[in-house]
Amino acid sequence: MSTLNIETKRKLREMGAAALLEAIEAQDDALAMHLPFEDRLQILVDEAHSSFANSKVEGLIRRAGLRYPNADLRRLDLVTERGLDQTVINQFATCSFITRNQNVVFQGFTGSGKSYLGCALAKQACQHRLRAHYIRMPDLAEAWVLAQDKPQGVAKFLRKYTSYSLLVLDEWLLDEPDEAMRSMLLELLERRYDAGSTVFCTQYAKKDWHHRLGSGVHADAIMDRIVHNTIWFDTGNHNMREHTAPTPTPVS
Repeated sequence: MSTLNIETKRKLREMGAAALLEAIEAQDDALAMHLPFEDRLQILVDEAHSSFANSKVEGLIRRAGLRYPNADLRRLDLVTERGLDQTVINQFATCSFITRNQNVVFQGFTGSGKSYLGCALAKQACQHRLRAHYIRMPDLAEAWVLAQDKPQGVAKFLRKYTSYSLLVLDEWLLDEPDEAMRSMLLELLERRYDAGSTVFCTQYAKKDWHHRLGSGVHADAIMDRIVHNTIWFDTGNHNMREHTAPTPTPVS
């Protein structure tokens, strides 16, 4: 069954069945020849489907733009020492908060691992075959400025960042947004409300958000679309950059 002519291989590729073709070519005839046709076919389909699923997940992770592509909720350092809630981390791993359209806030000191956790959450979503995207607020602001100079740019920008099941906004409120940025954030969060989950990685506690959002009606409206359906997660004050920094080589 593993020997196929060139035309059959071409047809399989043309039909988008490259994974099945790879499974057929990899199957060991010496081990499988004694099996009934139906059993051999089932094994091939299972292997092809597994390869297809892995390829899809890898594509989602690649397109998510993760700052830390190797981030993993299962391999967090110093969970107890940092005071992280393992129960909540385990709940994050199920991605059930995304199906409930809940938001997540990772709040803590500089270097406490907020960006890593945001990337790990986005990667976990990808592994559940959900579209996720990571972006720093300065990069989002730059994309917003560029979008305004293009035909239909604003509409395309909003559609793009609304479409993700999970959107990670890193460095949230590190720079205070101007009026135009606040208007965009309000529209984006309004569109994402009850339609997806947004992760906010920030140094600032909730009590500081209103002021940093300008203290006006936009601040009221933006806060209203975040705080009522959000999981707040304190990442503490343990500096993980210091923890992971290589030990300097002594100079003799």
